[in-house]
Amino acid sequence: MISRDLKADLRHYLGEARKALVWKLDGTTEYDARRPLTPTGTNLLGLVKHAAGVEAGYFGETFGRPFPEPMPWMEQDAEPNADMWATADERREDIIALYRRVWAHADATIEALGLDAIGEVPWWPEQSRAVPLHRVLVHVIAETHRHAGHADIVRELVDGSAGLGAVRSNLPDADRAWWIGYRDRLEETAGRFRSS
Repeated sequence: MISRDLKADLRHYLGEARKALVWKLDGTTEYDARRPLTPTGTNLLGLVKHAAGVEAGYFGETFGRPFPEPMPWMEQDAEPNADMWATADERREDIIALYRRVWAHADATIEALGLDAIGEVPWWPEQSRAVPLHRVLVHVIAETHRHAGHADIVRELVDGSAGLGAVRSNLPDADRAWWIGYRDRLEETAGRFRSS
């Protein structure tokens, strides 16, 4: 039997990823929250919308506890990547509030079930659909942290803001001049390999 301490650890890391992802929207303009900054369209608000859909599915449908609100962007017949951006009619506040409601729903599922409880992920290959809550938690933690990393880079491209959060950045405590020198040194080193 898996201990409750392990469940608490997993919930902690999921919570940290959630908070980091949402924090990346703080202080951005509506334009900067939505604008695509990579060739594949990665944007801050879309990452939050996607994460809401992911958690609703994994901690809802997978365990027979469907999230009660419709998410048409997650339906089988939705436009490709509909979950990765916010339409003009979708407000930032509504997407963040939705994500927080999904958190509550997911947390209730996690609390109600043992880590060895088996669910079925209908969008996974048939031979690997039956999975314990423990594996789903690890999968969603990894995915959420991955998207929080995407958000970190996108936010840095928007206005230079970087780090884990407002209180603890997890970056060296250095001024702008140090960072410029550091980046220049990396560029100089990389430049030595430009022709290879």
